[in-house]
Amino acid sequence: MKLAGIALIAALALAGCGSMGTSTSKPSTPAQAADGTLIGPNGKTLYFFSKDTKGSGASACYDTCAKNWPPLDVASTAQPIGDYSIIIRTDGARQWAYQGQPLYYFVKDAKPGDKTGDGVGGNWKVAKP
Repeated sequence: MKLAGIALIAALALAGCGSMGTSTSKPSTPAQAADGTLIGPNGKTLYFFSKDTKGSGASACYDTCAKNWPPLDVASTAQPIGDYSIIIRTDGARQWAYQGQPLYYFVKDAKPGDKTGDGVGGNWKVAKP
């Protein structure tokens, strides 16, 4: 992994940390797998949704969509860094975006490395830089 990539991951990890012992927010920093796929803090694959408008700061995935494609949420103390930005969903939740594209998991990915959501409905694509 390139030094810049390691530095970015470290910075994102620090950005997701709250004050010791008092934070109730969960860590939510994205990273990059060895194959270039973007992954969440649980190691599972992240996806882009074709109905999202890149750079709009909004998600088009709510209700049933968001149950099947959970947004990658953001710790309350996290700040945007590099290509990673934060959008505010209509319910007030914060969601990570990569280069303006909101990031999501797929509920049918059972373990890290699964990519069963790639191509679903012609609208979902594995997130890669």
